[in-house]
Order: sequence, then C-alpha cells, then structure tokens
Amino acid sequence: MARGRVSTAMIRRLDGHGETVRPDKLVVEEPMEIRLDDHRVATTMRTPGHDYELAVGFCLTEGLLAGAPVRTVRYCATAPASDTAFNVVTVSTDGLAPVPEPRLQTSTSSCGLCGSASIGDLRKRLAPLPRPLPAVDVDALARAAAATRARQELFEQTGSIHAAAVFDPASGDVSLIREDIGRHNAVDKIIGRLHLDGQLPATGLGLFVSGRASFEIIQKAWAGGFPLLVAVSGPSGLAVETAREAGMVLVGFLRGTAANIYAPQPGLGTAAAG
Repeated sequence: MARGRVSTAMIRRLDGHGETVRPDKLVVEEPMEIRLDDHRVATTMRTPGHDYELAVGFCLTEGLLAGAPVRTVRYCATAPASDTAFNVVTVSTDGLAPVPEPRLQTSTSSCGLCGSASIGDLRKRLAPLPRPLPAVDVDALARAAAATRARQELFEQTGSIHAAAVFDPASGDVSLIREDIGRHNAVDKIIGRLHLDGQLPATGLGLFVSGRASFEIIQKAWAGGFPLLVAVSGPSGLAVETAREAGMVLVGFLRGTAANIYAPQPGLGTAAAG
C-alpha cells in the first residue's frame, strides 16, 4: 500500500539573486512496527510504501523466519489498520517460526539495527555463496546505476532518498527498484518482494545500492543470496571482511565506468570484464 510518501513545506530559498519563499517537497519518514506471529520484533523508521515487503524482508534477513514459510502479511492483526495509522505490520508463519527476541532499540533511517549480528553469527546460519561468481563488467554496472537513477521517482521529487535495485550483471538490465529513506529498508523491500515471489536465493543477480556498503547491507545481501553487491560509495572494513567471508563480489565507489573491487581478495575470485 503506497500512501503519503511526500509532504510539502514552505522554505526560504537562497541563491545569487537573493531570497524567495516557496514550497518544497520532503520525503516522509514514519515509524513502522514489525511483528512476527504477533510478537513485536522491531520498529524501523521508514518511508511508507511496500510495507509488507519491508516486514518480510526484515524478518528474512535478520534470520527470524528460520526457514518457516510466510503464510500471510497484514497491517495490525489485532485491530483495524487505521487505528495504528498503517504503521504496524504482522508477518504470520502460523507459529512455525521460532519465537523472536524483541529488538528494543529503534532502527534509524541512517543505520538500521547496527551490530545485530556478528560474522560468526552469520556463518552459523548462512552458507558461503555458490561459485562461480559473476564477472565484473563496469559497463554493465554503469548501465544499471543509470537505469536505477532514471527510475527513482521519489528522489526526483525530494532529492533525499535511497534506492536499491536488482540487475543482471551481464547486461545491466534492472528488473526491480525500491526507494526508502533508509538504505537498509530499501534492501529489505527488495528481498521481501523476491521472497514473496519465490525468487530467492538471488543466484546470478546483482544488488545495487545508492549509498555506502555497510556491514548490515552486506549481511542482508548475503541472506538474500546475492553474489554481487555494487555501491555508489565505499564500504567499511567490516563490510569487506563479511563480503569475503560470504564469497560475495563487492564493488564500491562506482563512478561511471570506474569502480573498486573489494571482494573477493585479489587473485582469489572473479575476473573483471570489459
């Protein structure tokens, strides 16, 4: 359900010709509580829209489903959705998922639930990604980045929102895009959509993100089975270590047809193409 993703505020605009007062469009940021089988697990600050995908993607990438199938997704299972302003989403597995431990802190739009897992925790629940790894074709990556930017409707209106996109590493063709004020939420929306469509693991596909590559983004990409993650900005040291542990190709600082390959380690994995 897409609703109220952009608001308007009067601003003072300063430029070389002086000052004017005019309306400006702002991206909406609201809290959303995620429940699994009626157990509260997290509250995340997000941009409304594709809320079901976000809730499912979060439960999957955080390891809360533990292989249990998603039976239903709905707004607030205990009262009319309007009572909670469509800001509570329940993912139901009919009780097949383990009872989750609640995350007491709120996931912010900037960093999500940072440090919610260690590499050791991920190693226990996620297997290394299968080989062969996709080759890095910078021309294809540039096409994917350009196609994503061209389809960012909310960014075009507000200039203050992130995007995640699924693309073909060989051609750069983009098949799915989601926007959110939080990078981690945009990725969860992507993974939630693919999971609901029965398209995970994302073997042979690339995941593009419009910001930096943090540990959390790598964790989520690994959980979704993406063998290739491409970021506009750089990664953290922990993100690189995690990507190498996952057996993932990690590309950062994509600028046109220039980029850095951080994982796998040089000489141990994919070859650059083009």
